[in-house]
Amino acid sequence: MSHIAVMSSPVFSHVNPTLGLVRELVARGHRVTYVNIPAFADQITATGARFAAYTSTLPIANGLPPQTKNALDMLELSVNEDISLLPQLREIFEADPPDLVVNETGTDAIRILARNLGVPTIQFSTTVVPWEGQREYVLQQAAAVLDDLRGVELGQRFIAWLADNGMADVDPVEFMLGEPERALVLIPRYMQPLPEAVDANRYTFVGWCADQHSARVGWERPAGVAKLAFVSVGSVLTDRPSFYRECLAAFGDLPDWHVVLQIGKHLDAVALGDLPANVEVHRWVPQVSVLEVCDLFVTHGGMGSSMEGLRSGTPMIVVPFANDQFGNAERLVDLGVARQLDSAQVTATRLRATVGELLSDRQVAARVALLSKELRAENGPARAADLVEDCLR
Repeated sequence: MSHIAVMSSPVFSHVNPTLGLVRELVARGHRVTYVNIPAFADQITATGARFAAYTSTLPIANGLPPQTKNALDMLELSVNEDISLLPQLREIFEADPPDLVVNETGTDAIRILARNLGVPTIQFSTTVVPWEGQREYVLQQAAAVLDDLRGVELGQRFIAWLADNGMADVDPVEFMLGEPERALVLIPRYMQPLPEAVDANRYTFVGWCADQHSARVGWERPAGVAKLAFVSVGSVLTDRPSFYRECLAAFGDLPDWHVVLQIGKHLDAVALGDLPANVEVHRWVPQVSVLEVCDLFVTHGGMGSSMEGLRSGTPMIVVPFANDQFGNAERLVDLGVARQLDSAQVTATRLRATVGELLSDRQVAARVALLSKELRAENGPARAADLVEDCLR
């Protein structure tokens, strides 16, 4: 039995894709310590892992929506988090060091701890990874950010922190943005742009690794409902009342349809106005359980939601708003399981027309069934656990 430390970013969409792997490692007899914020204690302990809490400085980890997309602001948030986190990690593992660290790319503090302890690491990504040519562009962008006066100050602070913790020999930009020696990619290969340009010696696509055991909590399709639509834009950027109102106008009182609308914690349901009789609104629902029994998924196209839609075999209308959602939407359309709508042009009329087109397409029905079957057969948690055990050996 080995002691394995696991750490991901303190966001549901980053924690959830790891929980199947953690459960599999525990089932194989390993002792797993999963470090994260208290909000995820229940999900983590449900896998059989030991939960170790830390206090995060990130706004998103403290119940606040993202405040900025400015690169310098985000860099400062990252540096502050690393500096705050490292002493907490030392306290957690001081008396019980791990044999291996499994960490998400970007969690730099635990990489420093692993090096200080002489412990091997294997990283993981819950979304797409760099491909040939893209990494060089990212490094150039990072260098441009650090040329700014404030960027120089942040860079010097980060360099000093690295040196204080036994890492004076590393290039700070390479350390923060460089490619890992070994990494698990917790998505299928077909969700990666230009998969043939990804370094196969570094990155292994293992498939979806969410915990299907704990994800299926009690939720039942309402009795007598002919067609069920689920509308959700994830767990972070959820304050989108105008989008929700268009969805309500599209499906409200539509014969045979029932709608489950998830609005998250950043919006007051009063902003939606009067609700049609066939709509139920929740801050949170067990998404996997709902998707297993619904006929349509209207989603923002986050990687977690995209994978859960694929695994459940649910046709999707994807309305991307930010970040990797645009690329995910394109790939879902290319896979033949979705239609994409521009968020700035979503109207009730367009939504209704798209629903009719999507659900009347027999090829869509065949593709969602096929990809669901393939994704379930991949058994991502077992494949990922095999590679983690290879690192232990």
